[in-house]
Amino acid sequence: MSKKILIVEDESDLIKLLKYNLEKEGFRISYATDGSLALAEARRDPPDLVILDLMLPGLDGLEVCRQLRRNDRFAQTPILILSARGEEADRVVGLEVGADDYVTKPFSTREVVARVRALLRRNERAAPQREKVRRGDIVIDPMAHSVSVAGRLIELSALEFRLLHYMASHSGMVFSRDQLLDNVWGNDRTVTPRSVDVYIRRVREKIELKPQEPAYVQTIHGVGYRFASAGDEL
Repeated sequence: MSKKILIVEDESDLIKLLKYNLEKEGFRISYATDGSLALAEARRDPPDLVILDLMLPGLDGLEVCRQLRRNDRFAQTPILILSARGEEADRVVGLEVGADDYVTKPFSTREVVARVRALLRRNERAAPQREKVRRGDIVIDPMAHSVSVAGRLIELSALEFRLLHYMASHSGMVFSRDQLLDNVWGNDRTVTPRSVDVYIRRVREKIELKPQEPAYVQTIHGVGYRFASAGDEL
């Protein structure tokens, strides 16, 4: 069955443009013109991916993204933000609230289609290991795609899960941003090295008791990041 994409956009011409090009690629399309309608449509018929404008009437795109991520059904659904806001700070905010990628307007429809395919490929990619990884209070189960900290289940997006799983599977090793992009994002890379910092911050906020003083995902200044090896157990 073809993948379903939910377009959340209030400009009718952009909806028509995206709908035409994505349907031509074999995707099923639904759309909503404001944030509240988008959430209702997502609940009615859960999409495989969401294309989300930030400037929406009523509930804005950032709040839509937050609410989707709070819902277990959409915790791993890829979200691609489209926005006229192209500053780095705007991109960081979008990634911090849970988006997986960010495209600025005006955009190439070919680029959007390519990024949609890349996000869907990432989401479907099988975990490299089947065994559970245990690091201190953290248990990562690739088969169930679940993470628990001290027995409490933690909701991670698909990309956050892959990042945590990769680093925990290589605990003690130090990775630069570029190395993490190569090994976690791979050939589908559509983010910058600085975006890695955003994902690291998101993972810390979910698994660390004190995110500002991380016990697990540590910064090695001037080099990159590592997952602490103390108390490692497989």
